[in-house]
Amino acid sequence: MTFTLSFLLTFFLLLHHHCSAALDDEFRSLLEFKKGIKTDPLNKIFSTWNLTLLDPSVRSGNNTTCPSSFYGVFCDLSSNSVTSIHLDGLSLSGELKFVTLLPLKSLQNLTLSGNSFTGRLVPALGTMTSLQYLDLSNNQFIGPIPERINDLWGLNYLNLSRNNLTGWYPGRTYNLNQLKVLDLHQNSLNGNVEALFSVLRNVEYVDLSGNSFAGSFALSADNVSSLANTLQYMNLSRNNLAGGFFSGDVMQLFRNLRVLDLGDNGINAELPPMGTLMNLRVLKLRNNNFYGSIPAELLQGPVPLVELDLSANQFSDSIQEVNSTTLSTLNLSSNVLSGSLPPSLGNCLVVDLSRNILSNDIRVMENWGANLEILDLSSNNLTGSISNWTQFQKLTSLNFRNNSLVGSVPSLLGKYPRLAILDLSSNELDGPIPHSLFTSMALTNLNMSGNHLNGAIPIGDSGTSELLVLPSYPQMELLDLSDNSLTGNLPSVVGNLGRLRLLNLARNQMSGDLPNELDKLNGLEYLDLSNNKFNGNIPDKLSSSLKVFNVSYNDLEGTVPENLRKFPDSSFHPGNNLLILPGGSSPNPNEIHGRGRHHRSKSSIRIAITVASIGAAAMIAFVLLAYYRAQHHDFLGRSEFSGQTAGGDVKLGRVTRPSLFNSHTEEPPPTSLSFSNDQLLPSNSRSLSGPLESNTEIVQHVLPEVSTFGSTSANPNLQDSRPATSGSKSSPGSPIASSPRFIDTFEQPVTLDVYSPDRLAGELLFLDASVTFTAEELSHAPAEVLGRSSHGTLYKATLDHGHILAVKWLRVGLVKNKKEFAKEVRKIGSIRHPNVVPLRAYYWGPKEQERLVLADYIQGDSLALHLYETTPRRYSPLSFSQRLKVAVDVARSLMYLHDRGLPHGNLKLTNVILEGSSYSAHLTDYCLHRLMTPAGIAEQLLNLGALGYCAPELASATKPMPSFKADVYALGVILLELLTRRSAGDIISGQSGAVDLTDWVQLCDQEGRGMDCIDRDIAGGEEHSKAMDDLLAISLRCILPVNERPIIRQVFEDLCSVSL
Repeated sequence: MTFTLSFLLTFFLLLHHHCSAALDDEFRSLLEFKKGIKTDPLNKIFSTWNLTLLDPSVRSGNNTTCPSSFYGVFCDLSSNSVTSIHLDGLSLSGELKFVTLLPLKSLQNLTLSGNSFTGRLVPALGTMTSLQYLDLSNNQFIGPIPERINDLWGLNYLNLSRNNLTGWYPGRTYNLNQLKVLDLHQNSLNGNVEALFSVLRNVEYVDLSGNSFAGSFALSADNVSSLANTLQYMNLSRNNLAGGFFSGDVMQLFRNLRVLDLGDNGINAELPPMGTLMNLRVLKLRNNNFYGSIPAELLQGPVPLVELDLSANQFSDSIQEVNSTTLSTLNLSSNVLSGSLPPSLGNCLVVDLSRNILSNDIRVMENWGANLEILDLSSNNLTGSISNWTQFQKLTSLNFRNNSLVGSVPSLLGKYPRLAILDLSSNELDGPIPHSLFTSMALTNLNMSGNHLNGAIPIGDSGTSELLVLPSYPQMELLDLSDNSLTGNLPSVVGNLGRLRLLNLARNQMSGDLPNELDKLNGLEYLDLSNNKFNGNIPDKLSSSLKVFNVSYNDLEGTVPENLRKFPDSSFHPGNNLLILPGGSSPNPNEIHGRGRHHRSKSSIRIAITVASIGAAAMIAFVLLAYYRAQHHDFLGRSEFSGQTAGGDVKLGRVTRPSLFNSHTEEPPPTSLSFSNDQLLPSNSRSLSGPLESNTEIVQHVLPEVSTFGSTSANPNLQDSRPATSGSKSSPGSPIASSPRFIDTFEQPVTLDVYSPDRLAGELLFLDASVTFTAEELSHAPAEVLGRSSHGTLYKATLDHGHILAVKWLRVGLVKNKKEFAKEVRKIGSIRHPNVVPLRAYYWGPKEQERLVLADYIQGDSLALHLYETTPRRYSPLSFSQRLKVAVDVARSLMYLHDRGLPHGNLKLTNVILEGSSYSAHLTDYCLHRLMTPAGIAEQLLNLGALGYCAPELASATKPMPSFKADVYALGVILLELLTRRSAGDIISGQSGAVDLTDWVQLCDQEGRGMDCIDRDIAGGEEHSKAMDDLLAISLRCILPVNERPIIRQVFEDLCSVSL
């Protein structure tokens, strides 16, 4: 008995000692962990994780109470051991040492999300085998995920999202049999989804979005069977997935799937039948290359979808009837869907069918339900009139922009009680504007630009009385009524629209004084009243928030108020002959100025110019000829920059500039110094350097009379009869010259393939209402050749009122038929972005050679000229920061195109124009392959390959087509050119023989001397070496094989993260 009592006493003493020792270990562990926390803005940890605040008995070890008074620490009451550390959303920072937590043998939950912790995830995490819940999301951890994390066999929740983790995901995931949630989104992880899917078991939630995972979904049932049975949520959007998709047999295995998001990848497949997915609620496949018809079960049941997003793909055929009772959000925008609008929309609340080629009358909307809240049908071919649809009382946004709607605007639109956004721009609407639109208490954004609306703006007169009795003033923030035929004055009541930030009334026929009440619009940022007939003075105290201001082409007078003198002269002139801009140019009161909307005769001016030109031609020709003979050897292979010519462009001893259409056979117009085979034009060949091509928004106006074309001495689509003398240089530092930088040539004169327009038979169709002119004005426009490409010949045309256009004369035999051409050019024309040059119009003549597209002319030079210009230089060499800015601009605009389902298809240095002192980059020549026949596309890609920009997968394809990933490859080549200042077409000799630019840089990088490739102009200092290394890494990822190549959004984000 005594022995038994002694034994028990000894046992309990040992147990107490063990518990006290364990408790001491846990205290020390937590306090050591605390040392890694450097900042605690909320003072949650520093104020509570402190031994001095504990009970004395705990501090002395005589009490086994767990440190539950430590903020965020939780214990198991039965064992008094720490089971959970929950420190989420405290904005803590520091570099944690996870090894300090190893003594916490019972720790099951470690949550550190929503802080700013840094450092690497150490392999020691894999020894914390008691963990069941690990959340380190939304921090700044770096490096790879340790392989040993797969030893956490009891883990059922793993969230490492929103960090800076890199490398491949560890492959031994099959150890994590208890894992239910795997969330790694928004890192820089990579790996093959096929391998990952084959080892995931029993997982219910998988989010790998925003990484660089690659591979294909063309998986067999054996690869996914262990995952398909349990998976409910899968998000792999914004990765580098490519290739095919699940077959119908494999798709039906995902019987429990509720959410599937694979947007922003490069999947190229048809959708399989999905009728067996009885739990699917959300399906997002935006911005891929899916094609074919949309499965009927997605729109008509039995799949109980709530949200369906198939935007920015290549789905075709018509839209079936939508009679799903569950579908709430439907986005089918930016596809090639055709036919009529669907006869019903079921119970949908949000519907986006924009940027397709839907046609026919919109009267079918009379049968749609009353649940609609947001409806976007913009950029289609819809016709008919807007009716008084009484059922749409829940509408908050309605967009019919860029269609062919006719008739008047019904007043009922202004009476929808929730309608906040109304866009009817770029249609054929006429009649007055209903004053109900200006009495609505809900409407904030109103865009009715680019129509044929007439009458006065109804916020005065008839609308005044209503305004006065309203309980408060309208909430209008954006008002665009430009490009109509509005008359009357600008009512003083406009000052009551106190929330207005944008007011655009340009290109109307309004008159009268500008009301002083404009001063009340304190938040106004954009004001354009140009091309009207306003007179009197400019109000003195317009908003100090103004960022855009234009009153040119009016009859204003007086002195420009002081607070508006920050704007350039072009904001006030031409026009306004009596308006004085102190410190700027004031026009001669007697000058005759033109208005963009009114054609007038300029024959006397043309005669004067012609006489002056003839008088000067002989002298200029003599000077040029003498100079040419004296400098012949120096001139070849060198670009001169003689500045801009004030009058006609000087070429081949002539001063006269040909009209675009009306060329005379007795004196064929000369070409400018230009390039062949898509090479670069020297700037002295252009009186104002401009872009090669461009594209944008569409309103169709078929002119009753437009130009007729015939044939003269030469065809712009043919090569010159004699080869041009040219010289070339390789890019700086290239051992072998293979790519001409500047081809300075005196070409033989060519004339345009047209007769004088004695009969007008073609169609000039405007793609937006920003500029208006007649075919006759275009036919008389002085023109100069800017160059040739695989698509045709590019001209610079100056209209009578001074507006300059870039006109692309498309080559014979490469253009689609008229119906397809019109559909595609409308889709291209919907592009609007600050870094993308807009398309304005196109001309379709009665003869095959009469196909023209018209775009804005950008005053600037190509990136190729800026990069490869040799002495004498017009521009200083681009700095690294300037090159990085250009790269970001190009990636941003490319991402915009891809988001709308449009590959550029012809990306290269000569199709990037830099404008202004800030070198703002503008993309040109984009999406023109959509206008071409297969032969034209093949020729474009061959040309692209010859210049070094064509992705390998296109070169080996039997029927190559431009693609998103091919654009990324071309961007990668451009990034390499920016870094190395070597041309994509250069052949570089070295120890491994002659290689092209991409192979050379990859070889240097593999040998650890990637920085040896960097252009000497930017590699002189050390301040940007890390940024250069980052940019080199990004460019090399862009030229990886197609399955490993990132999408453009990832490239853009990576470029934006490069820190100078």
